[in-house]
Amino acid sequence: MGLTDITTRLTRAEADAGRKAGSVTLIAVSKVQPDARVRHVLEQGHRCFGENKVQEAAGKWPGFRADFPGVDLHLIGPLQSNKARQAINLFDAIHSLDRPKLAKALARLAQEEGKCPDLFIQVNTGEEPQKAGVLPGDADAFVKECRDLDLPVRGLMCIPPVDEEPALHFALLAKIAARNGLQGLSMGMSSDFERAVALGATHVRVGSAIFGERVPG
Repeated sequence: MGLTDITTRLTRAEADAGRKAGSVTLIAVSKVQPDARVRHVLEQGHRCFGENKVQEAAGKWPGFRADFPGVDLHLIGPLQSNKARQAINLFDAIHSLDRPKLAKALARLAQEEGKCPDLFIQVNTGEEPQKAGVLPGDADAFVKECRDLDLPVRGLMCIPPVDEEPALHFALLAKIAARNGLQGLSMGMSSDFERAVALGATHVRVGSAIFGERVPG
């Protein structure tokens, strides 16, 4: 597997779903990957990457951005409120907006910094107690709360339970997004992104299938 294989599969999934080629953004999840592997993917021309932790991204990406203009960096892991300012200045999109405290922090910092990344609200579609995200029944109210704060909410994100059919969760996320007039759907990973594309994903998050197995530091 590798970037070329995943790109080919993504293009085929778009065609199978009757969608325009290039309509789905491939986020290469580079968390806990050696710099050499990340550089190799950059050298192949890919520019959209995802990181789980602000601190790891801060140590990795300023140098890569200097060498490879046009990098689009997405935070796909949980964000602590005390890291929000650093995140605003580092990332182009944040996929893990999941609570009022964080929304208020981002709104305040956006005013101070004069900018804000695109935001995706994380929805805990499986209602798993150990997982972050707003519950499906609370999603509409939270979308409104974020909009009232003038936050640039572009869409929703989910991580389905590992032991359930992901398509059910992708369909639920798409339904919530549609009734709130949101276009962005961040859903689908290495094992299931074709099903996510068929159900309307605009962003898919693929890591090990591009880079190889993670190498914890």
